Amino acid sequence: EALAAALGDRVEYRHVNVADSAAVDAAMTAVKDAFGAVDVLINNAGITRDATLLKMEDAQFDQVLDVNLKGVFHCGRAAARIMVEQGAGAIVNTSSVVALYGNFGQSNYVATKSGVIGMTKVWARELGRKGVRVNAVAPGFIGTDMVMAMPEKVRDMMAGKAPMQRLGEPGEIADAYLFLAGAQASYINGAVLSVDGGLTL
Repeated sequence: EALAAALGDRVEYRHVNVADSAAVDAAMTAVKDAFGAVDVLINNAGITRDATLLKMEDAQFDQVLDVNLKGVFHCGRAAARIMVEQGAGAIVNTSSVVALYGNFGQSNYVATKSGVIGMTKVWARELGRKGVRVNAVAPGFIGTDMVMAMPEKVRDMMAGKAPMQRLGEPGEIADAYLFLAGAQASYINGAVLSVDGGLTL
């Protein structure tokens, strides 16, 4: 809300539960009504509820699935309906490098991020002919507020896994989204861009 207020009429803030398809549809329609179009969707909502397979409860699995997979589906479908009418648009979904190699204690999270890659490729095939591009970003270990609050030893271990020997910066992920959403990526469709310092080599 503070960011929207600071930027004025160029930004409108809406708090939406992405697991609620009706709420997502209403919000997307409101955006179109306010701005006249929906040009880009950055599909970035996500949560974690970590536990090993033997300890994970159904509720933990379902919560992550509802937000990270069904939420991506709800937002993508709502945006795509408008973009297809426009004959143009770009959707950038958020996956993760863990979808490519797994991660201890994250059966739910990894399943959703793998599913995001699959949906990205399906949507790219379905929507490309209608003028809508769909791609995904797969971030590695990024120095977000959550990560930077971890003990230094843990952060160093994470950074050491990538050949570049450092954590990524949030701005580097934002640049990837900006690239895939923009005109410079006009012939990129169905791609998964890993931004991970070489972690998945």
